[in-house]
Amino acid sequence: MSKAKVFITRRWPESVEKKLQERYDVTLNTDDHPLSADEFKAALQNYDAVCPAVCDSLPAEVLKVSNKRCKILANFGVGYNHIDIATAKAENLIVTNTPGVLTHSTADIAMTLLLMSARRGAEGDRLVRAKQWNGWCPTHMLSSNVTGATLGIIGFGRIAQAMAHKAHHGFDMNILYYKPSDADEYVIDDLHATRCYSIEELMRKSDFVSLHCPGNAETHHLINAERLKHMKTGAHLINTARGDVVDTQALITALKNKQIAGAGLDVYEGEPNIPNELLTLNNVSLLPHLGSATLSTRTAMGEKALLNLDAFFLGKPLPNPVT
Repeated sequence: MSKAKVFITRRWPESVEKKLQERYDVTLNTDDHPLSADEFKAALQNYDAVCPAVCDSLPAEVLKVSNKRCKILANFGVGYNHIDIATAKAENLIVTNTPGVLTHSTADIAMTLLLMSARRGAEGDRLVRAKQWNGWCPTHMLSSNVTGATLGIIGFGRIAQAMAHKAHHGFDMNILYYKPSDADEYVIDDLHATRCYSIEELMRKSDFVSLHCPGNAETHHLINAERLKHMKTGAHLINTARGDVVDTQALITALKNKQIAGAGLDVYEGEPNIPNELLTLNNVSLLPHLGSATLSTRTAMGEKALLNLDAFFLGKPLPNPVT
């Protein structure tokens, strides 16, 4: 019996690629280049399964390609806003994802960005590398305290709760959260967390605001110019969720005008393209989408995608269905 044909859009950890190759007729994107729309269309026409990643783009125009052979998109990642889910359903394409394995690695990056922004870490690194540091002095690069400060979290799923745990138990931070309903009682008790009933209330009360909501039509530009006005002038915005949750131009304006003290970003609208204005600001710390970028986490993500493929081709229930 011939093996199912599987196309992997970007390189995965070697150990998972080997398992894939043992079970399926696999084609790898050997030079790991970003694929064009035409390349995605060809993959959908020539493979039984396509495994995209969160850096890919699968809009309706691509998914509606004629003579489609592909039956499943086994996504490498939790987020799937890069896939037009409504069109995938209409085209009878199964979509799966890889939740539950990147919680702590992403929460770690959120805390990293919070610390970098608060203590002006990226700015200080640039200063030293440029050989512009003239030595210690009492008023040089004064920054914000983290320990004992108030952290407001928008969205309160697994990653958000993991960050809250690190912040509260590691840095004695006070935790506020915003979500449509109360968090579980045991979580609230552990974190001494307080629910805010609007984003504006949370932003007014927080020294740091961290975003942990999904990227979709409802959260597009959730953080806009009007909401940024509610933040304290000494506050910092942290985003490890999805780039388009934040109106980038509104954030640039707020940073340039010192309306807020700083920001830490791991995700961007239209990444990897980042506006030059953002690149030249000193009060923003920028990382290249490193949230899940540990070897163990990315391997676990690949293993989950593989489990979804295996279940599909064996006719078993899918572990992580999106559609």
